[in-house]
Amino acid sequence: MRIFLSRLHFPVTSLGFGRRVGVWFQGCSIRCPGCVSVDTWAAGRGSTTVDAVVEAIIPWLREADGITISGGEPFDQVNALEELVRELRPRMSGDVLIFSGYPYEALETSLSRLVELVDAIVTDPFEAESPQTLALRGSDNQRLHRLTALGRARYSDGVVDTGSPVDVMVDNDGTVWMAGIPRRGDLERLRALLESRGLDCSTSEARLPR
Repeated sequence: MRIFLSRLHFPVTSLGFGRRVGVWFQGCSIRCPGCVSVDTWAAGRGSTTVDAVVEAIIPWLREADGITISGGEPFDQVNALEELVRELRPRMSGDVLIFSGYPYEALETSLSRLVELVDAIVTDPFEAESPQTLALRGSDNQRLHRLTALGRARYSDGVVDTGSPVDVMVDNDGTVWMAGIPRRGDLERLRALLESRGLDCSTSEARLPR
């Protein structure tokens, strides 16, 4: 089955419990104003197969505490998402955490196909004007749903915080990218700081109208 991905990475420490495999889907139909990942919006990029993704992830699973699936919007490719999770789940002992911009109520049919395969899911669109005080959420309107015993153990109130808001990585071409949920305004402050030092800088954050 074809799947469109933005990137894979291990380890990611800012998007769930422990050291995780990060899977970012490419393509998002929700496109929340102020989203920090505009580079994952466009559909049709990063075409590969679910089998190829599984093969790439398997060597990491012995060290990984879980898998985080984000995007983009994973449920815009629900058939590929289901196949990916079904292939990976028997090969791992950790949890599966998914981030979606859809309301939970809109995902209930899709999630019924993933019972006991997904341990926790963060739902609802990002709202740039909402407060940001909750762990694993870009805005406080978003909801964390614990779907299994493992999900409830790892993401109960009081232990859900991962400690670091972002992981910073550098690709071979010199591109710097971050995984995680930056604090409100962090990317704009970083851009302004770098430009004040005479460096050209752009970010993947959708700018809000002033």
